[in-house]
Parts: sequence; structure tokens; C-alpha cells
Amino acid sequence: MAFEGLADRLQNTIQKIRGKGKINESDVKEMMREVRLALLEADVNFKVVKEFVKKVSERAVGQEVLKSLTPGQQVIKVVKEELTELMGGEQSKIAVSNRPPTVIMMVGLQGAGKTTTTGKLANLLRKKYNRNPMLVAADIYRPAAIKQLETLGKQLSMPVFSLGDQVSPVEIAKQAIAKAKEDHNDYVLIDTAGRLHVDEALMDELKQIKELSKPDEIFLVVDAMTGQDAVNVAKSFNEQLGLTGVVLTKLDGDTRGGAALSIRAVTETPIKFVGLGEKLDALEAFHPERMASRILGMGDVLTLIEKAQANVDEEKAKEMQQKFRTASFTFDDFLEQLGQVRSMGPLDELLKMMPGANKIKGLNNLQVDEKQINHVEAIIKSMTKDEKIHPETINASRRKRIAKGSGTTVPEVNRLLKQFEDMKKMMKQMTGGSPKGKKKGGFKLPFNPF
Repeated sequence: MAFEGLADRLQNTIQKIRGKGKINESDVKEMMREVRLALLEADVNFKVVKEFVKKVSERAVGQEVLKSLTPGQQVIKVVKEELTELMGGEQSKIAVSNRPPTVIMMVGLQGAGKTTTTGKLANLLRKKYNRNPMLVAADIYRPAAIKQLETLGKQLSMPVFSLGDQVSPVEIAKQAIAKAKEDHNDYVLIDTAGRLHVDEALMDELKQIKELSKPDEIFLVVDAMTGQDAVNVAKSFNEQLGLTGVVLTKLDGDTRGGAALSIRAVTETPIKFVGLGEKLDALEAFHPERMASRILGMGDVLTLIEKAQANVDEEKAKEMQQKFRTASFTFDDFLEQLGQVRSMGPLDELLKMMPGANKIKGLNNLQVDEKQINHVEAIIKSMTKDEKIHPETINASRRKRIAKGSGTTVPEVNRLLKQFEDMKKMMKQMTGGSPKGKKKGGFKLPFNPF
């Protein structure tokens, strides 16, 4: 995930000041020197760093901090607030036209992932906002760009408007909007051409498309891994087209995160969405406050809850909670839960959204082995229906058969059966189902694990 280096440095720095009963100006100065270095190392624009450090320093040596009961925590609050402000303050929502369709122009250089991002955004609009988008293939220069968009349209079962590569992009945009009105598509996403660098011909064409289609949004798609180059590209496009938003791709890669912290400040253009992976659902709305929380190791519970709500069936969750309380759930239930959790995204990323996760040793380098999870699924699927309900019936010969059927080993099957049994015992104790050590009234679950 992006920001890891920056997050480590900032978290170590604020850890030193967190518990201090009293702090003075030299404490703040020392902390700000560390913060400044951390931001510069993360490839944040020099002017942005200078301004950020100045703002935090002024507030940190002011009355609100020095006179407070917990000055260390107050400084952290100031850093979080200013970091949030630096990335745009509040979430910038996507436009909705009073007279549909809402037109979005997707612009950017070649290689930033513009066409894929156009598909991802259409997918998000449909899934999260219940919209009916149309994709428009207006990149007539890059070989296979039209084909790529049509393939994405098929994968998403979504209409793609194309007139081939012999018609001008301006004409394509014009006819696409007319067709969208006819077909009652409420969003039109125009995938425009990119170049290897910003040039006059590209800008002229984009300006013509803008003039004709009168877009409600012009989104620049930039690769977060290009660092300061991404900021310069954003500046160029903004000066010539007047951007309404930026979509940062590859924010899950090995990137230092400087682009995300600099783009908003340099161009005054909000970051609207971030790409966090290859899959077509790996695009999220950008929330500055949540990102600031994650950078400072405070977790991101709201995003975690949203992911759960989007991927977990509520009725089944209630049913599962009941089974959890009575410790009566089976291997089939376990398999279903595993599938629902996996649909929320990579497990190591989900863990990092939990508050305090940064303090768990080795979590930053944690690689949840998907192969291991596949093995667990294969073992359960190799059991008979009766064995899944009554695992106690699985004797030595059955264990051999299950191992053979799942392509695993008998020790792996034994380990899973033991872990499952231990889990059920623990549930019985937690819910007062075990006579041993049972407290009056039994235990209540401190949280809903599903």
C-alpha cells in the first residue's frame, strides 16, 4: 500500500510525543524536522512540505496545544487535521447533472490506466450509486484501445458506444451523447486518447471534445507511482482544460504516496477516486480524513464497515450470529464466511484498516498466503455433507481420503479439524454454553464478528 514509508516515519515521530505530559517549542521543532524529512522522502512537493510544516508548527505552539491537558495528543490532532486539509478536507463527490446524461471526460497520458479506470468507474457508478452508464470509445489512435473498452463493456454487461477508428473523436462524443439520451443512460464516460507526453495536438483535440460535449466532470487519470511527474502532468492538464477531479491509479503499488499529498495542494483539484488493484471493483471514492487516519496509524474503520455492508448479506449475517452464539455452525457456514470476507478485498489490506493495526509487529510486511486459504477451501469441499455437519465422525481413513481429494496432506487436514474444534470450544465459553467457568448470565459477545 502507498504511504507505508511515510506512515512508519510519521507514526514513530508522533509516538515520541504522544504520551508527554508537557511539551515545549523545542519538542515541536524536533518533531516538525522529522515530519519534514518524512514528507520529502515520500516525494511530496517541496513547497507543499514547507507550507504544511509552517501551518502545523504555528498551531502546535499555540494556546490550544500547550494549555491542553494532553498536549501530545493535541499535536497529533493538529497533524491529522492539517494532513486532511492538505488532501482536500472533505470528500469531493461526483457530479450529477440536472438534465441527464451526466457527461464525464476521462483524460490522461498513455500508460496511466485510463481505459481500465473508465471501466472501473462505470462499475462503481452502477454498484454503489445505482446508475446506468454508457462507455464511449473515443481513443481512435492507440491500437486496441477500442477493443479493450469493448472487452470491459462485455465483462461488465454495459453498453459501449463506438464508431471505429476512422471517425473523429469529437463526432463520436456528439453521437454517443445523443444515443445515451435515447437509451436513457444517465452517465456517459468518454475514454479519450492519451499521448506519451503533453502536446499541442492532444490538448487541441481534448478542448474540442470539451467544447462540444460540455462535460459535467473532467477527470485526469494519473499513475501514483510516477510521483512528482504525476503532479506536473496534473498541473499541465488543469491549466489547459480546467480539471474537476483527479483519479489516482496504482495507489496499492510500491509508491511513496507523494503525489496524493501534493496534487490537491498544487492544482487545487480534488482527488475524487483512487485505484487500489487490478480488479474491476478496485476503485474507491477518496476520503481525505480516512486517508490521514490510515497514514497516522489510526485505522480506517468507516471504509472497513462500507466494504462489509457492500459484500456481506445482512440476513445471513444475523443467522450466522445465532449459530455463533449457540456454537452450532458447520464447515459449510465457515466456507460461506470465508467467501464473504474474501470478497471484501485482500486480507492484509483489510487488517491494516483496523485501529492500532500499525502496532502489531510484522503486520506491515504481512503477506496473507492466499494459497493457504485455497487449501482450507479445498479440504472443506472434499468432505461429504455429513462430515461438514459432524466433523467428529472424520476418522483416520476419512482424513486420508479428504487429503487426497483436496491435494493436501493428512497433517493439514488434522490441523484444520483441530482449529475448527478449538474455535467452537472458544465460542461455547464466550457465549456461556460451557458449564466450566460459566459466569452468571453467561458472556455476551463484545462485537458481531460477522
